[in-house]
Amino acid sequence: MKIFLLLSFLFYSATTFSQKGLKAISLKETTRIETALAADNMEGRRAFTTGNEKAAAFIADEFQRIGLKKWNNQDSYLQTFQMVKKINANKRASYSFDLSQEGEKVLLSNVVGILPGKSKPNEYVIFSGHFDHLGISSRNLKDNDSIYNGANDDAAGVTAMIMLAKYFKKLNNNERTIIFAAFNAEEMGGFGATYFSKQFDPVQVIAMFNIEMIGTESKWGKNSAFITGFEKTNMGELLQKNLTGTNFTFYPDPYPTQQLFYRSDNATLARLGVPAHTISTSKMDNEPNYHKASDEVSTLDLKNMNQIIKAIALSSKGIVAGLETPTRVEVSALRNR
Repeated sequence: MKIFLLLSFLFYSATTFSQKGLKAISLKETTRIETALAADNMEGRRAFTTGNEKAAAFIADEFQRIGLKKWNNQDSYLQTFQMVKKINANKRASYSFDLSQEGEKVLLSNVVGILPGKSKPNEYVIFSGHFDHLGISSRNLKDNDSIYNGANDDAAGVTAMIMLAKYFKKLNNNERTIIFAAFNAEEMGGFGATYFSKQFDPVQVIAMFNIEMIGTESKWGKNSAFITGFEKTNMGELLQKNLTGTNFTFYPDPYPTQQLFYRSDNATLARLGVPAHTISTSKMDNEPNYHKASDEVSTLDLKNMNQIIKAIALSSKGIVAGLETPTRVEVSALRNR
């Protein structure tokens, strides 16, 4: 009986502590970060532009303010890597990690911060989003707006990742190491996530929460989101179990023909067997601002988005605490590139 009461007390204490930590995920802070990332002065954050570099610096400053550690004790949150840029006969650029090829050597940076695990520091849980978007265009203008701000795609996901860093830093009780990653060049082929995935032994990566386009309501309305590749691991089931008693629901991806599991930054690690999924609300059959200059902060439901971030925080508690381990992706069952 005493053991039962002790366990009940510990469970109650952990749950109460977790709920208190949710105050760190405030609508005011979510709005501030989202607005900054999707501002016109970020110039659409296209890879290889000054706006992209400005966004990376902003995210690094947020990591510094939160108090995250740097990956591998490096001197910067920027994870910089080199690629080769080639221009073909049609004046289109292509990029490669093969530095032996002829072409211009160019640099890109992800932004990576960590919270070291208490008892399982060599087991990693990743929260991520991509901070690049489409930049500035003179084509298909509406209302003379040339900036593709990418408020939903994917300033929303990066905002969520930063807010989750605030949350877990405040709790300061993660048993596994948490890695917070803002990827670059997703829109150009997922180069940032590809480079990032090479920094780990995939066996050590327990789970990846990639967050993309959560700024609009899902097809089910508020307090809901979907998980790509839901059937490929039991991670979605674990997350939903931790939301018992709330009014939030994670659904399987309702757009299977669009192959969303393979179209975001989770795919690189998933192909290595990692339970790596993307959480989204985007109505991919009817999202009016997708890849348009109209993807502005004013089109988002920030209050609902803030609730989604809280749901992700609560749903991940078992994995972060080292109490739950999702099943691995069966790599042989995945499609080729």
